Amino acid sequence: MKQIFSARQLLFALFVLLLVIGCEKQIETEKPSDTQSVNTVQNNVTGDDGALVFRIDASQHANADLLKSLRAATSRFNSTTQAIDAGYEPDDHCVAVPGLGGMGYHWVNGSLIDPVFDLQKPEVVLYETGPGGNLRLVAVEYIVINTGQARPMFGDYPFDIGGTPVQVPHWSLHVWVHKENPNGVFVKFNPTVSCP
Repeated sequence: MKQIFSARQLLFALFVLLLVIGCEKQIETEKPSDTQSVNTVQNNVTGDDGALVFRIDASQHANADLLKSLRAATSRFNSTTQAIDAGYEPDDHCVAVPGLGGMGYHWVNGSLIDPVFDLQKPEVVLYETGPGGNLRLVAVEYIVINTGQARPMFGDYPFDIGGTPVQVPHWSLHVWVHKENPNGVFVKFNPTVSCP
């Protein structure tokens, strides 16, 4: 009998299902009102071309220096060659869910998945398809194995409990540091990201 799905395809489907279940409620509670998002903008971070990358509102202002540091540390991964050289494994599965938005392509560096949160070394870099079909860096994701230590924090923002197909207790956090997410820097899905 012919195998219908590979183990990798099943793992990917499980990943998307877990994200949908865990994210719908979080997005509703984290999305600021239109008035709040307009009135609390304190600082903008722009890319080399002057385009807005992300906004830092009052609730994220305490994290502004961390976000800028993370952006500087990961900007080199705009080159997929640099990402591969750094140990990130290319993946051709694009994650998007109708009504929630997308995440893009998750390139994972398995050697970084451990119990340590290192701001400068995210476990995952995320790409979307850009002009001409080239991949463009949009975000990073942290995955920290839970061995009984305190829940990691990105500045004053707590990591999510679970959230990935990793089969042991863990925390994770998406950070939209290379492309603005209108729902928030730390919200998993970005409505401006879609899959081809």
